Amino acid sequence: MTKAVVLLSGGLDSATTLAIARSEGYDCHCLTVDYGQRHRAELAAAVHVARALAAAGHRVIALDLTQFGGSALTDRNIAVPEAPTNGIPITYVPARNSILLSLALAWAEVLGAQDIYFGANAVDYSGYPDCRPEYMRAFEQLANLATKAAVEGKKLTLHTPIIQLAKAEIIKRGAALSVDYSLTVSCYQATEDGLACGRCDSCRLRRAGFAAAGIPDPTRYAARSANEG
Repeated sequence: MTKAVVLLSGGLDSATTLAIARSEGYDCHCLTVDYGQRHRAELAAAVHVARALAAAGHRVIALDLTQFGGSALTDRNIAVPEAPTNGIPITYVPARNSILLSLALAWAEVLGAQDIYFGANAVDYSGYPDCRPEYMRAFEQLANLATKAAVEGKKLTLHTPIIQLAKAEIIKRGAALSVDYSLTVSCYQATEDGLACGRCDSCRLRRAGFAAAGIPDPTRYAARSANEG
């Protein structure tokens, strides 16, 4: 099987992307980055998802972005917003996707893989600039200028199979590929046990997605959220 590197956060989108890569015949080597994120339960979720979807390999790399902060996900002094906000929200992590993709590119070159799968989405998302299709095309171009493999004729392809799908469409696609969404964690402020708050932007998008898809939501919510919901 052809090798591919799949960026796996432990969330709904990346789990679906892994399932898609597997369905397309790739031998998937999953990469998870522990960047000091507030929602650390997603790291354990990534381990469970990689195992459940029969990844060929799984690496977790530690890279402490709390040294920079600048985001509610990397600075505990900044609260995660629980109401819709205008503009790019404070949950945006500066340069995160550039960092993640660069790490995936490095591993792909070592593995001899010419394919990277990334679960970026530009429809039901929070307005992050590094989730846009034009950014993905630009990174692919950069990758094919910057690597020994590409210079020697082994061009890299960056796959973003869910980038133009609504959350409900992503969920339906994953369900058809037998993704167990109960293993995933999307909440920006999940508890250590992976219980979701039900109030942050990510939780709202996820809950609405399951409702629109007509599929029962398997998310485990914290007591306060359950009472509110």
